[in-house]
Amino acid sequence: MIQPDELVGGEWAEWYRLTPLQRWLESEKLWQTYLALGGSLDPEPDTQSPFFDARAARSRPANGRTGVRILRRGRV
Repeated sequence: MIQPDELVGGEWAEWYRLTPLQRWLESEKLWQTYLALGGSLDPEPDTQSPFFDARAARSRPANGRTGVRILRRGRV
């Protein structure tokens, strides 16, 4: 019988040995970590879609800022 270690690396072999329930629980931990680090479940906007609306509200960046810096405040 072929062992998972022979087909894939050790880390993946550990994953294959888990039961479906154990994999589900481990995946939940990964999603919690992803969201805690500022990840978002919102889809990326598809600018090529005929339904794309540039004026539609989107979620803000993880740091809460707009991502645009003001370089000058005075007249140019």
